[in-house]
Amino acid sequence: MSYSSTNYNIMKSKKSKKRNWKKYVFEFLSIFIAVISAFALSNWNDNRKDSIAESTILLEILNGLEKDAEDLEINLQGHEQGVKAAKFWRRIINNESQNLDTLSRYYLELTRDFTSIQNTSGYQTLKSRGFELIGNDSLRSRIISLYEFDYQTLSKLEEEYFELQFQENYFYEINNAIAPHFMFDAKGNIINIKLPLNLAEDRKNILLSYLWKIQKNRGFIMHFYNQVKMTVKDLQRDIGSEIEG
Repeated sequence: MSYSSTNYNIMKSKKSKKRNWKKYVFEFLSIFIAVISAFALSNWNDNRKDSIAESTILLEILNGLEKDAEDLEINLQGHEQGVKAAKFWRRIINNESQNLDTLSRYYLELTRDFTSIQNTSGYQTLKSRGFELIGNDSLRSRIISLYEFDYQTLSKLEEEYFELQFQENYFYEINNAIAPHFMFDAKGNIINIKLPLNLAEDRKNILLSYLWKIQKNRGFIMHFYNQVKMTVKDLQRDIGSEIEG
């Protein structure tokens, strides 16, 4: 074989290797781009699913908060009526002039207890999916605080805190003092009360102390209800903005 022929074959081999190298690089880049694109698409789909799930759960929480706000207001008004009832019976016990049109109502409302009921389905869904689903750190923290602290505290105060169990603590003694003076109609409905009560001084003071405790303890929980109401209202606004945004 001549030198020129040998040189030609070498050059041909080099060109062939160069073409093969370019082919391999092209194939590698094609595969790499395909893998990266697939990963990016999958990541985009996951993010899109998480975004949809976040909006859905936030909407569920928002709807629950609307019902919670109504329940909070009902209980708050109930405690406000309890305070009015305590003031009403204080005037009766002190033999002060008093309109008796609300007698039976304030008899019922004086020691009425309440339960704290929250709509937690949206929050429980979020809890099962993972709190990190909520991208807004501040919003996520406030949602957790409302359900894990504020609502739990309200429930414990209403249902477990001994001072706030008005029916259990005060009804029997108060009822024994005032019920004998009630006047009833033929159907057994309370229609009036015989005044003055003419209670012994020691019994009168005990009743007045009960009424004082009822009023103060209702005022205490009313303060907390108002705080939670503001928290719920702020969350409703901010969750609405997050969903719209």
